[in-house]
Amino acid sequence: VQLVESGGGLVQPGGSLRLSCAASGLTFGSYAMGWYRQAPGKERELVAVISSGGSTYYADSRKGRFTVSRDNAKNTVYLQMNSLKPEDTAVYYCAAGVTVNSGTYLLRPDSYDYWGQGTQVTVSS
Repeated sequence: VQLVESGGGLVQPGGSLRLSCAASGLTFGSYAMGWYRQAPGKERELVAVISSGGSTYYADSRKGRFTVSRDNAKNTVYLQMNSLKPEDTAVYYCAAGVTVNSGTYLLRPDSYDYWGQGTQVTVSS
């Protein structure tokens, strides 16, 4: 199983980025997907999650600015990030966790079976 994130980079405050996570080696439609991030010296934190059926959940500070989506035909999950702030600077990770119910999303990091290597997002002027 591989999860490969892409789309990170340097962006000015107020800018946008779209992260992608391409999955291989698993039955993508059976997995809930999550985006987490970790800033230097801080713990990994939840950004957004999406069930296999498309139900979503966002951490409070990301609501309205971030949008998670998935394309099961392309085995890819996306994270659209708008109105970026310096405090959004972190390494962003995607994760996959198998679920039985298509409406189930996973909130705990230890619920996930697989993790990507991460992509750096830096928000700075």
